[in-house]
Amino acid sequence: MDATQLRRAIARTRLAPVAAFPKRLARVARHDARVLRISARWLVTSREHHNYTYELTKLSRHHLAWFVSVVCDRPVQQVRGWLDEIESDQALRRHIEQATAAAARRGLADKQVRYARRIGWYAIVRATRPTHVVETGVDKGLGTCVLAAALLRNAQEGHPGRVTSLDINPEAGYLARVAPWSDVVDLVIGDSIASIGALDRQVDLFLHDSDHSRAHEKREFDAIESKLAPGAILLTDNVTSTNVLAEHAERTGRRFLAYRESPADHWYPGDGIGVAW
Repeated sequence: MDATQLRRAIARTRLAPVAAFPKRLARVARHDARVLRISARWLVTSREHHNYTYELTKLSRHHLAWFVSVVCDRPVQQVRGWLDEIESDQALRRHIEQATAAAARRGLADKQVRYARRIGWYAIVRATRPTHVVETGVDKGLGTCVLAAALLRNAQEGHPGRVTSLDINPEAGYLARVAPWSDVVDLVIGDSIASIGALDRQVDLFLHDSDHSRAHEKREFDAIESKLAPGAILLTDNVTSTNVLAEHAERTGRRFLAYRESPADHWYPGDGIGVAW
């Protein structure tokens, strides 16, 4: 009996779990060692304590391009061009680096500019050319700058738009307070539900990225519904944690898709983009 026949014979006995244990242990150990190595490096090289930034893996970036292509009904080659466009925007990259270095909260921010799934937001704005974007949850303003950069590009092509950015923290959005990005940003400080209720013009694209509790996310989507323009797109940054937007899409007769990002060389498992349209 050769080694292959012996393994197959053992697999049909009660000894199978015992025999398989060393191989299973080795696989788990390799996985855990990699996670611990990445985590240890992050602890000594990063300053971030929440809202982590990272690059996407090459495969995850490919999947994101196809995700946007399907949602926006645009050729995937065009979507890839938009992803390249935001990542190669050196003016925006220099601004973020300089504003981060000068900020009072620089001790909790990394110097490197890493957009992750936000390049998907950029491509969606480039593809749909909204006149009014609303985002809830601003934090430093990295996502706001990405949205503003897309709107500025659209304006150069004859399709102007603005983003209304809502946050309850008066210190939020410091990255988005410098021209030309600030020229298309209306930063509103206050409760997101009340601020949505006060909106005085229709919304073409809405992004939930504030309080990620299920209850608050649902309240935001319920509140924005009456403010939406025909054909508006709804996005959530909370799709890996709740099914709120999918349920909202089903109730309102929309389609829904979800994308989950894969961070490159980071311990955090990543977030994603949920979209209803």
